This record gives sequence, structure tokens and C-alpha cells, in this order.
Amino acid sequence: MAVLVLAYLVMCLLCGIIVAAYPSLRSRYHDAFERVHRFSGWAVVLMFWPLLLTFSSAQQHSMGQFLIRQPTFWILLILTLAIIQPWTKLRRVKVTPEKLSSHAIRLHFDFANPKLGQGISISQHPLRDWHSFASFTDKYDTPDSKFSLVVSKAGDFTGDIIANPPQHVWKRSVPLYGFGSGIGPCLSFLFDLDAAPTMRVLWQTRTPEQTYGQRVIDLVHKMDPDPVILDTTKGGRIDMLPLAIKMYHEFEAEAVCVISNPKMTKHLVYELERRGILAAGPIFDS
Repeated sequence: MAVLVLAYLVMCLLCGIIVAAYPSLRSRYHDAFERVHRFSGWAVVLMFWPLLLTFSSAQQHSMGQFLIRQPTFWILLILTLAIIQPWTKLRRVKVTPEKLSSHAIRLHFDFANPKLGQGISISQHPLRDWHSFASFTDKYDTPDSKFSLVVSKAGDFTGDIIANPPQHVWKRSVPLYGFGSGIGPCLSFLFDLDAAPTMRVLWQTRTPEQTYGQRVIDLVHKMDPDPVILDTTKGGRIDMLPLAIKMYHEFEAEAVCVISNPKMTKHLVYELERRGILAAGPIFDS
């Protein structure tokens, strides 16, 4: 009976995770999805232990002999350790906020030196929302700190960070690669300009100077001395495809990296690949 009850509880939690992950629900209630996924996932792993132990106690062999011969036991053990390991590196770190505008903030850190393409996951409370951001070096304009990240307003978490700049945040020392959106991931190339490939930057955003500040604009110019920066408040949002194709051919580029919202990213990557141009973009599955 105990095995049956535990099995049904596990199934209910797994069904809850599946429902919360439905694309439209996940997009609309992203913070709730993350909590359901995290806490239900932990609960499932936790309940698998008594489920496995209860099942093994009913076997003819001793519990120890039965468990060490079961792949389920070793998989569950590895899974449990994999969940625990990142939390052993949980740290509360100091952050120096630099409010850029009502839409963006830059957070400066000095606890590490990330590498090209590496980001960090931060939270204002370790058991609540965790969000990952691309990092970039501060050596060009803020030598007092080691690296920083740009947070743009895109939900409750980022909105609260901007409205109430934190002095400390929680972080887990687990390497993350390929995270972030907007101009942040592009600025990651500043970690090593000598090793970074030559590139052209095509950036379309709203009031770039007012939103991100002149210092961020200057960093963009370090990656590309002549970037194409389009202010959507002046000419409206335009189709990036013709410009991207034009710059691709003029620059004789090897590939095009698209970092935008899901709709624009899918559109550009598809249209570029349809024309035989190597293109890549994020899958938005964070």
C-alpha cells in the first residue's frame, strides 16, 4: 500500500511539472513554472528514496544486496548528488549596482574572472527565482571591479532588481555558458579581444544612449569600431533581414549570430539559412 501511495504522489508531481511546462503557460507564468519545476522535482527525487527502500524491503534478499544490484539505486544516488552539489557552492556576494535607466541596470562584481561566453546565475533569495545573465569584463571602464552584467526589464525579477538595486545577491559557482539576451552576450567578447573574431554589430533597441548609457555604447564600439545602432523611437522597428544580409556580404562574414526575442530570432535564422547563410540563435529554453 505504501509503495502504491508513493508512486501515485510521484505521478501527480510529474504531471504537475508537465502541465506547468506547457509552452503558453510557461511563457505567461514563467516564475510559477520555475518554482513548480524546482520544488516538485526535488520532491519527486526525495520520494523516490522511500519508494525504493519500501520496495526493496519486500524482497527476499537483504536490502543492501538488493540495492547495490539495482541500476535505479545508483541513478538515484547520482541524481541526488547532482542536485546537492551546486548548493554546496552557494555564496552571498557583494554587488555594486549602476542604474542605467528605468529599463536597465548594470551590476558590477569582483569575486571572480569569468571567461568568454561565461555567465552567472543570481537570485535575491536562494529558494526563489534564479536568473542567468551573460557577463563581460570591467577592465575597460570600471577597473575597480572584475566583471559586470546588464539586466534589462523583462519581468518581475528584473523589474525589482532595477527598481530596488541590491547590494548583495546569491550566486552558485557553477559555470554557465550561452546565457543572456540583448547586448549582454555580445559584450562577452570583450574578455579577450585579441582572441575574439573580428565582427560587425547590428543592434536595434529603444533609445540606446538613454537606456544603457554612453559607457555601454563605448564598449560596443570596442567590439566594432563602426557598429550599426538603430534607435526604434526615431524610425520605428524595421526588418533586420535586409540589413543583416547586406552587412554579411560586405563584411564577408562566416556566420551570423542572432540575439533577439523568440519571434525575431526564429524569423532571422530561418530566412538567413534559407539563403545559404550560416546563422545561429538561442533556443529560449532556459
